[in-house]
Amino acid sequence: MKKFDLNRILQWLAHILRCPVCGHKYEASQTKIIDAADDKPMMGRSILVHTDCDKCKSSVVFSIAIDGPEIFSIGMVTDLTSQDTSKFKNSQPISSDEVLATHEFLREFDGDFRSILK
Repeated sequence: MKKFDLNRILQWLAHILRCPVCGHKYEASQTKIIDAADDKPMMGRSILVHTDCDKCKSSVVFSIAIDGPEIFSIGMVTDLTSQDTSKFKNSQPISSDEVLATHEFLREFDGDFRSILK
């Protein structure tokens, strides 16, 4: 079974993906593959890509799924850099308990950041 040539895929992605903010075509040099297992076959493959737009300077993270001849892509505008995306891609999600604890804290918080950051 064929394996991926990530450099060819990177070049191909730069040609087909356009900035969802301004519609500008991405440059291959601004497109980085964040996660792709090199040992997986073509069928059922997924790739996480981060790219920056040269024109409007927005950043987008794309999740691309390849299943035979079909390709699905979902993009999300982000303020993360490619390094941030790599750092956080395997982080645990925030739990509902953490959300509730933050809500409770903010409800009681008087806005005095100086005292809380001491």
